[in-house]
Amino acid sequence: MIDYQRRVVIIGAGVGGLSQAIALKTKLGFHDFTIYEKGSEVGGTWRANTYPGCSSDVQIHWYSLSSDLYPLWNKSHGLQPEIQAYWIKLAKNYNLYPHIAFNTKVLSAEWDDAKQQYTIIAEDIFSGKRMSSVAHVVISAAGILEVPKIPYEIPGVRKFQGTSFHSAQWPGSIDMQNKRVAVIGNASSGAQFIPSISEDPSVEVVNFIRTPTWFTIRPHIPYSDTEKWIFANIPLAMRLHRAWIMFWFDYPSIVRPSDKALKKRREAMTRYILDNAPTRYHDHIIPNYPPGCKRTVANSGYLDVLHRPNLTLNFDGIANIVENGIITKTGEMLPFDVIIYATGFISDRYPMHVRGLNEATIQGYYDAHGGPTAYFGTAVPDIPNFYLLAGPNTGIPASTLFMEEVQIGYILQLIEPVLSGSASSFTVKASPTDAYNVKVQERISRMVFMQCHSWARTNGTGKVFNPFPWASTLWWWWLRKPNWDHYVAVGAENWVWARRKKVVKNILKCAAVLMLSWSYISGSAQRVLYNMAPW
Repeated sequence: MIDYQRRVVIIGAGVGGLSQAIALKTKLGFHDFTIYEKGSEVGGTWRANTYPGCSSDVQIHWYSLSSDLYPLWNKSHGLQPEIQAYWIKLAKNYNLYPHIAFNTKVLSAEWDDAKQQYTIIAEDIFSGKRMSSVAHVVISAAGILEVPKIPYEIPGVRKFQGTSFHSAQWPGSIDMQNKRVAVIGNASSGAQFIPSISEDPSVEVVNFIRTPTWFTIRPHIPYSDTEKWIFANIPLAMRLHRAWIMFWFDYPSIVRPSDKALKKRREAMTRYILDNAPTRYHDHIIPNYPPGCKRTVANSGYLDVLHRPNLTLNFDGIANIVENGIITKTGEMLPFDVIIYATGFISDRYPMHVRGLNEATIQGYYDAHGGPTAYFGTAVPDIPNFYLLAGPNTGIPASTLFMEEVQIGYILQLIEPVLSGSASSFTVKASPTDAYNVKVQERISRMVFMQCHSWARTNGTGKVFNPFPWASTLWWWWLRKPNWDHYVAVGAENWVWARRKKVVKNILKCAAVLMLSWSYISGSAQRVLYNMAPW
């Protein structure tokens, strides 16, 4: 029975936030929730990233909500407009728009232990007006790729007089014809949009690369009309297709490749890059760290377009940005009209103030532990009824949506007693959180993630806080149900008693089944022996 006086706040109307809201409605029948979204539409990263060529890294049938599979995807990897349309449709189908406060940024959430609720302060991003509300449960679906990173460490970034922007803040309409364009960075985003902006021969593009990237073949294979019909009409066809994709991604994490296999993989990836890139870049374009240390980039045409005469790679490094261009570390001055920052996101700091018990804050906990840290990437000690989607060390080398759906199922179990009025709050304990993260970091210390500078490490070289270092199937297994002994429950005496009675009841049921089974088996044995007797 849901207590309709309870209220939930979800921060962010991206993929995770929408999935959480759908689960609240469909799994718990709970409707008293608000989603605060700083943008003007749903979709999160798919709303924000509109640069040309933006697409999913993982096959789209596994990057779809498991409750709402879509048979008519055009290609194996979805493009941004198609993915965004999918999530807008889901938000409409589940009537989520009345629950969403758009253009509203959450500034803080502070726990009142006496009232067992949070006070939420949010701000209208246009008017600056602040508003206060309360919530008994807060779920943060802001994600880790939420705050674009502009490399202000480069002198003169603010001096540039031309047009400059981050790839996650692509202008609605920008004319690059007959322009000189600098692209800083060549990881996932840069590798996706450079083929598009360099297609016009009048656009002169220079791609500045500090650290080369490993590329892999990941073609966008169109689905035929026959395949779409099969997905739409043959029972379980899409489910089996998803299962195969998951197995294909998860197998290397389940069965660790040998050193010989890893060496062959590196040699093959090196050969792939050299076979496709112009000879003049061969001395610079191969990374000096092992594959997997950083995110491997899908080659969606990037290596091929390096042969275009209007596209140049620059490995000299940037010394300074001036009013009309960039000065390299060799002293060369290169004039530009446009600078595009494909420089990733600030991911090692939590983007808002959250205070729980004993003046504890999420960022304070992160700082005390050398970087982002949480219990299964989901809960933080001394922060009651507050849960993170895509939190620390939840990055699996596959579908982020699968990872978040597993978290959502786990979170629902934690918040159901609160929403039903059976408990006031649950807070994860420090000791199991520490034990889990010791295990995570020990595992990571023996993996490739320690062998390069990365956005997934605190300040680039410190604690590795993004990857989950085991298989996706283990992630699902560990989060299939909470270990209630790892949580402190408040106001849950009746719930604890009911849970104990349920455990005893289940034990008695099992005992009864075993006794009946034994009685049947022993009786059958006696009859067999009787029939075998010589009389």
